[in-house]
Amino acid sequence: MTTPSASTSLPPSGTVLLGVPVVPGVQYGPVIRPGRLPVLDDEGSSETAEADRPAEAARFKAAASAVATRLRDRAAHATGAASEVLAATATLAQDRAWLGAAEKRINEGAPAVRAVVGAVEQFADMFTKLGGLMAERVTDLRDIRDRVIAELNGLPEPGVPLPAVPSILCAEDLAPADTAGLDPTLVVALATTLGGPTSHTAIIARQLGIPCVVAVNGLDAVDPGTMVLVDGTRGTIHVSPDSSAAGEAVAAAHRDAELAAQWSGPGATADGHPVAVLANVQDGAAARAARQTPAEGVGLFRTELCFLNRDAEPTVDEQAGIYAEVLDAFDGHKVVVRTLDAGSDKPLKFAGHPDEANPALGVRGIRIAGRNPGILQRQLEAIAAAGQRSGNPPWVMAPMIATAEEAKEFAAQVRSHGLTPGVMIEVPAAALLADRILEHVDFLSIGTNDLAQYTMAADRMSADLATLTDPWQPAVLMLVAMAVRAGAAAGKPVGVCGEAAADPLLACVLTGLGVTSLSAAVAAVQGVGAKLAQVTLQQCRDAADAVLTTATAADARAAALAVLG
Repeated sequence: MTTPSASTSLPPSGTVLLGVPVVPGVQYGPVIRPGRLPVLDDEGSSETAEADRPAEAARFKAAASAVATRLRDRAAHATGAASEVLAATATLAQDRAWLGAAEKRINEGAPAVRAVVGAVEQFADMFTKLGGLMAERVTDLRDIRDRVIAELNGLPEPGVPLPAVPSILCAEDLAPADTAGLDPTLVVALATTLGGPTSHTAIIARQLGIPCVVAVNGLDAVDPGTMVLVDGTRGTIHVSPDSSAAGEAVAAAHRDAELAAQWSGPGATADGHPVAVLANVQDGAAARAARQTPAEGVGLFRTELCFLNRDAEPTVDEQAGIYAEVLDAFDGHKVVVRTLDAGSDKPLKFAGHPDEANPALGVRGIRIAGRNPGILQRQLEAIAAAGQRSGNPPWVMAPMIATAEEAKEFAAQVRSHGLTPGVMIEVPAAALLADRILEHVDFLSIGTNDLAQYTMAADRMSADLATLTDPWQPAVLMLVAMAVRAGAAAGKPVGVCGEAAADPLLACVLTGLGVTSLSAAVAAVQGVGAKLAQVTLQQCRDAADAVLTTATAADARAAALAVLG
């Protein structure tokens, strides 16, 4: 096992590295790095004898199966985003395409390790060229490569070391299997060279409630054991800072966290303007955990989890049971269900996805219903059945709506099941046409992750473009403002359910723009609610006005800090 990113020039004491902040908070501690296998691109020059190739292929299949089984087991014991990303990685570990490519190499004489390395790099190159959300899978695929090679060589799985003291996990990038099982009492902050605001690392860091900064230039030169101060609010990594000053910064952040922990809801500004603070969940377990917080309901129930990693579509009864768990957990409270958001990086085995040159702009979200109308109809039937079973009829929204006609068709289908229809604003066209879309639906929910990606024409998983996909980009916030104005004119609610709602400072700006609800990762609920309770509506409006006059994400964040503190 080797440690990556061995440095040649450690940044001097006091150096401040800049990145993209994704989870607020401040922590100080020694750097740890995940262990990795060396890349084994051959096993000498030997070829496997033809008579031994079937056994070598069987050995490879067994190793890949063992890795996938362990990932599925971890997914079964995790909840929320961690469970979802681990399940998706387990599916990738058993993907027939790369497995077939490796087996072909073995049948041609390559030893199993060399075949794994070659096949994974073949598909990593392909995913990189495709860009979009497919590029996200490169880190996952290489993580699977390392785990399969470890299994083939009889070595322990690579991963994050268990630190003896609270530490800062730094890496070039982190695979879901690295981050999903972290103990937040020992790994107290994350920082990566790659990744963006909506990477797996960022999403799981939010779920864990630990500070996180991504796309940090110069981070690879920081050696394990180096003391660093991570500021997840400002997006900075202080290398070997003065220990007294670092301790004071952490103490101040802990006081803020303790204040946030005392917040008990409901969501409102200091002068009483109501803003519902809701939770994002993926399943019943996550909903029950969210119910232990002051969350006033569920603003985003992602339903993909019961569809992914399935050879066949779940039945209506199966779906209804899963949905009812979330509705029961929030009995008497608002629950917004998002219909299936698959495609692109989340293909369904049973949906017949076409091969696409640019899948992020292809058949995903509501567009799957064009080829498979029965999937949407059966899901709506299951959602309605769950509402009747629980006595808590949910609101239902569609992802990837781009036109008023799509909204009209979806709303008619939803209303035919006696449910309340809405749509997500993720495509710039939908924000621009929000007033016309609202003629057909009863609410809007803004998904800032994809809205940023499509507005800025920047892959949200690209570290090189992470500053462009920052939700603080003024162009993104101007589209949010446009959608919110349309909602106010129509007298219909407009919420935000993207990761932007988990940033307490940005939550205040969104409130100033007129957003009526904020739905965030469970770990972020109290921080968002507490921050709102400290500022007035006028302060939020002043911050929003200041942000909309800026030209960069950094300037927008600074303008909000100047008003809100």
